Amino acid sequence: MRRYLIESWLLLLRFEFVMRLRGFRSLHEMVRGQKVRAANATERPSCETLCRAVDLACVFYFKRVLCLQRSATTVVLLRRYGWRAELAIGTRLVPFQSHAWVEVEGTIVNDRPYLLDIYQVLERC
Repeated sequence: MRRYLIESWLLLLRFEFVMRLRGFRSLHEMVRGQKVRAANATERPSCETLCRAVDLACVFYFKRVLCLQRSATTVVLLRRYGWRAELAIGTRLVPFQSHAWVEVEGTIVNDRPYLLDIYQVLERC
């Protein structure tokens, strides 16, 4: 678990700099460009373990982590270990709010399961 925690923390830091220096488009391209690595299903960590590692990395991060940074980190980490994860970005109009989360095979894995009832999906990558 320690390895996944450190890897998650470093990804959070990486996406922090990407968002600050190059903006959303670069972050989006990085997530879209991360391919799913082939992994033996019996040897890869569980989706829950990797999501828990990202959650813990957010606790130990030096500032508050927003949903886009957290979800981008989760997607990249999951794909590195063979999970076909998608970053979903949605919005609602009243009151206006946007949110990002992660789905694996159509199931939300890093947030509340009822988000699709609240937000209209704008993008998946």
